[in-house]
Amino acid sequence: MLNFKNLTALILLWIICIQINSQEITGTVTRARVIDGDTVPVITLPEHVVVAPMVFKNRFEERRYNRLVRNVKAAYPYAKLAGIKYREYSRRLEEIESKAERRLIISQLEDELRDQFEDDLRKLTFSQGLILLKLIDRETQHTSYVLLKDFKGVFQAFFWQSLGRIFGYDLRTEYDPHGEDKMIEHIVMLIEAGVL
Repeated sequence: MLNFKNLTALILLWIICIQINSQEITGTVTRARVIDGDTVPVITLPEHVVVAPMVFKNRFEERRYNRLVRNVKAAYPYAKLAGIKYREYSRRLEEIESKAERRLIISQLEDELRDQFEDDLRKLTFSQGLILLKLIDRETQHTSYVLLKDFKGVFQAFFWQSLGRIFGYDLRTEYDPHGEDKMIEHIVMLIEAGVL
């Protein structure tokens, strides 16, 4: 039976529910972790790259650095794409067991790449080409010599290695981010962070 007290309590409860539903709740939902009975929000902050300004000894060193930045910026997109294509083609070729079919597919892939990128790659300078070879090694974890040997065979790898040596470059040179190629790695990190 509904008496006056119960009716008043019911009406009050109904008014409170209406008030709560009409209020807009703002905020964000986040993960939390309970530590010693205390709820602590867990928030992942975006990564920010802080780079100290470059200090150069003289104008020659500054120009050399700026030239390296320009060369790496020209070569890096092709190296990134080479890494993607290498992984894609490696997966495709792993499925093929016949050597003849494998050679045919490699020839088709080579023609496809030549049609798509030959004009752009011919526009690269000699320095940009050398940097591209190093960056391809960085992206694929294989030297240019190993890539040629895997895809085209030992004879082709030897031929291009010999030709490269005539022009002063060794296709077996590995990318060394902590040594010889430290500045290239620094510039690549700045490009990936969106600073350059």
